[in-house]
Amino acid sequence: MSEIAGSERKIYLVAGEESGDQLGARLIRSLRCASSSPLIFQGVGGHAMADEGVGSLFPLSDIAVMGLSAVIGRLHVLIERINRTADDIIAANPDVLVIIDSPDFTHRVAKRVRKRAPHIPIVDYVSPSVWAWRPGRAKKMRPYIDHLMAILPFEPDVHRRLNGPQCSYVGHPLIERLNELRPAPGERTPLGEQRSRLLVLPGSRRSEISRLMEPFGEALGLVIAKLSEEPEVIIPAVSHLADEIAERAEKWPIKPHIVHGEAAKWAAFRSGHAALAASGTVTLELALSGVPMTVGYRVSKLEEQFRHFIKVPSIVLANLVLQENVVPELIQWDCTPAKIADSLLPLLQHSKERQQQVEAFGKLDVLMEIGEEKPSERAARIVIEAMNKS
Repeated sequence: MSEIAGSERKIYLVAGEESGDQLGARLIRSLRCASSSPLIFQGVGGHAMADEGVGSLFPLSDIAVMGLSAVIGRLHVLIERINRTADDIIAANPDVLVIIDSPDFTHRVAKRVRKRAPHIPIVDYVSPSVWAWRPGRAKKMRPYIDHLMAILPFEPDVHRRLNGPQCSYVGHPLIERLNELRPAPGERTPLGEQRSRLLVLPGSRRSEISRLMEPFGEALGLVIAKLSEEPEVIIPAVSHLADEIAERAEKWPIKPHIVHGEAAKWAAFRSGHAALAASGTVTLELALSGVPMTVGYRVSKLEEQFRHFIKVPSIVLANLVLQENVVPELIQWDCTPAKIADSLLPLLQHSKERQQQVEAFGKLDVLMEIGEEKPSERAARIVIEAMNKS
């Protein structure tokens, strides 16, 4: 890895939500390890970056909004924060700007910085989903993104095809956490030897909880009626929604065990036999853990109008990486209790559907590997190279 040499260098990082904050914190640690000179960090982030000594220009909650209606409702705040962030970057005059995910916020910041301070190199950590919809965004990124660091292995080819910016696969951050995802000997008992464990993951946003808890619960009732023994149902809940999840789960035909916190979530993954999950990063987490799953998802009527613009054969990350629709997905009108139950039941039994998923998930390590480097180390190397070119 090229090392930073000489006097102090300044790096400005902008994260727009918690997952980006976590990426930023790991990147900061790797940059410090790779540098032979002092580094100064500034930016916008959350608790993880703050733990690395990087105070945020404003609270992350100001901009961490999801869903079209939520964005519209807070548009005036978002615009003010975009302008404020760009002003702060230009005043700081860093040696490199790293924007992390959340393209609706971070890319607007980057465009303003490039227009007013074109000498500042800009690195983007996590590609927007140009492979899913609005592919024209790839080419439009070229004028203001100097290097794009992708976390999905197929993304560099997509950007080459779409004439996007220079793009390198740096590895998914989950690669660094396989020991937490993979069961130790005896941690996941063979299916059928003991009471099976079913993980239910209805999402990490209030809108997902409100749309999915009811059909998921009704589906469980249909599944239980066809099994000789009730499974143990575990919900790894995000802390800020745990009370709402518990309240809605009271109407379910089976009482779930609700666990809190990341450690409890990974422990549930390591012992789980099957899962019913909302779409999202959790599908890749489950796949890497070797847990067969059914995915269900519903969006608002307004968001449903955008379905015609989706350009991928699946919304499940595990399927996209595998380039095979091995995980069944029941979206919108297909997300009914009966269809969910029909898809989920074979996964709690010795079946060809279960075996097909298990075998497919075994290919992920090869598809996602990056060699001996950790993802955050490879990302740090690219940031350093971009900074040294400035």
